[in-house]
Order: sequence, then C-alpha cells, then structure tokens
Amino acid sequence: MPKNNSNLKIAGWALLLLIFISIHSRDYFSYTPPSPVKSVSSKAEFTNDYEGLLKLQEAFIRNAKSIKPSVVSINKVKEVVEKSSWYEMDPHDSWFLRVKIWLSNNLRGKKYVVEGVGSGIVLDSGGYILTNYHVIEDIERVLVKLSNGQEYFAKILGHDSHTDLAVLKISTLRSLPKPKFGHSVDLEVGEWVMAIGNPYGLDGTVTVGIISGKGRTDLGLTRFESFIQTDAAINPGNSGGPLISLDGSIIGINTGVAAIGSGAGFAIPVETALKIANQLVENGSVARGWLGVGIQNLTPELAQTLEFEKVDGVLVNSVDSKTPAHDGGIRRGDIILQFDGNPVPGSKHLQKMVADTKIGRDVLVKVFREGKEKALKITIGKLAS
Repeated sequence: MPKNNSNLKIAGWALLLLIFISIHSRDYFSYTPPSPVKSVSSKAEFTNDYEGLLKLQEAFIRNAKSIKPSVVSINKVKEVVEKSSWYEMDPHDSWFLRVKIWLSNNLRGKKYVVEGVGSGIVLDSGGYILTNYHVIEDIERVLVKLSNGQEYFAKILGHDSHTDLAVLKISTLRSLPKPKFGHSVDLEVGEWVMAIGNPYGLDGTVTVGIISGKGRTDLGLTRFESFIQTDAAINPGNSGGPLISLDGSIIGINTGVAAIGSGAGFAIPVETALKIANQLVENGSVARGWLGVGIQNLTPELAQTLEFEKVDGVLVNSVDSKTPAHDGGIRRGDIILQFDGNPVPGSKHLQKMVADTKIGRDVLVKVFREGKEKALKITIGKLAS
C-alpha cells in the first residue's frame, strides 16, 4: 500500500512543522513591556518638599502673630474747624443766639482729621516707639495707634535726620508688647524676610520676600547709608515698620523704596537703629564725630593729576573754616590715606569712621600732599544732629 505510506509520511512532516511553528512563534510574537522608568521625584521626596513648604508657611504665620502687636500706626492729627470770632457773627442775631453759637463753636465744636503717615515699633514696655524721622517731620501732633485699637498722643523725644530715625514716647499704664530684636550682620542674600506695616492705611499688612542685597549706599535716602535691600513689598505707610527674619527677629527698620524702580525696598540695619534709638532716649540727640571737610572718591584721572600712583584714599575738595580739619592742618587737595591707623578705601567709609569716633579725641590722620605723606593730629569735633 505505497499510497497509504506516502500519506502517513506527509502527515508526519506536517505535524512536525506545526510543532516547530508553535514553539518558535511563542518567542517571535511574545511581547514583554519595558520596565517603567522611575520618577526623579519619588513620593517620599514630594512629601518632604510639601512638609517643608508647610513649615515655611507656619513660620510666616507665627511671625506675623508674634510681631504684629508690637507694630503701631503713626498718625497726623490736624484741626479742621477754626474757632469762630464774636465779631464775625451776624450782628442782626440776638445777643443770646450769638453767645450760644460762640460757645458751641469754641468749646464743643472742635473737629480733627486723623491721617495715617507711617508705622513704628515698640522699643520697650515703657512706651518708647521707634520710627522714621521723615514720618513725623513737620508734624505738630502725633497720634500713635496700637494694634489693639487704643490711641495715644505721643511726644517726640528726639530725631536724627542723618539716619532718618526718631523716637516717640506715649504714656500708658499698660505694659506694651516688646518684640525680639536680632542681628543683621550675619544675614545672607537670598534669606526669607517679612515686612509688617500700615501701607495706605491698611493696618498690620504683611508682605514676604528675600534679602536682595546688603550694604547699599549712594541711594540719596540718608547721609549715613548702609541699607539692607529686599524685594518684600514696601509701600507708603510701611516706613518705620520692621523687617523680620524667618526666626521672628527684627533685623531692620523699613525706610523707603528706590526711585530707580519698583521692587527694591530698603531697611536700616537693626544694630544702627538701636544704637541711634538709645542715644535719642537718653540724650534727645545723637553725638557723632566731625571733621568739617568736603570729600570725594579718588578716580584714576584725579590720582594721575595729583601725581598719586594709587586710587586708594579720599580726596579733600573743601575745608570749612574754624573746623577740626582746618585747625588740624588738612588742606584742599590732600588725599586722606589713613584715619586713626586704618586705611580709607572710600568716602563712605571715612564718614562712618569719623562719625563713630569719640568727640574730643585726638586722632592721627595720614594724608598725601605734594608728593609726600604727612601725619596730622586732628581733634574730633561734634556733628550737629
């Protein structure tokens, strides 16, 4: 039966072919999906970041609650109703009516307008308030409003226009909440800060930002400048309020906004503010050293003209008569190299060194004059506050 044998062979080969195809088709058509790529930020990392943001938010809330009671509103009080004169009344009115109108206008008719002009900070529980000088400048009657709504007329103890600071005193039987004062020396650019004040009459407004710069000078805001720069919003009414670090300490007194553009606010370092405030409380004025010269930074062109090989030093461009500098022998055209043994890198540095020197002290000042160095002894005078 050759035909049957042939069919059996064909069937066998067909079976083997099917087995072969079935085995290899598993590998060919099988698909294993790729392993999922792990996310860069894992769930744990996301949780930690979120918790960090919550802690930052909690710090802002905590600081606002703790410092706000120490921030006050400074207001200007002005009488708007003038007293009536007896002779300005209608002569046709009866004598009784004229007396009644006069008494009403002069004894019971006084009206005042209260206008918010800035902010202030409680210095201690005894009623001393620190603010900016430009806030209370030319104001006859100052009204201080506490965060709890209580109002007190304030006495201006003293002011210092050179640093734009002033101290007020209110009389109250209650102890005022005193804030925590910190340090600005160790601040780093990029640190979080908060500003609290009363901009546009909005009491207790809080803004947040970072430290944008330190030691800013030549802004034209005050005579002695070394400001903290921040991008925390500082608007009209914030002046005199505190700049606060993340740990809840006052590190500066907000003073103003740069005329060069928005987003740049400036604060007086707390060390300077407290030093001036203490003198104003004790003496009503600030004692500073004084030379009596006009100075400017030395440029390469000026140095070449004066045959001076360096640019370190400060050029004296004027000397007032009957001043410590005049009496000590400083002349116009001198280059001040050293003050009290310390180098003088620029005019702002010299101003600060002189201002910080005790009045009446003899100081050696080294100058460059006509190609030679010369040492002069100067008796430091007092700069008027």
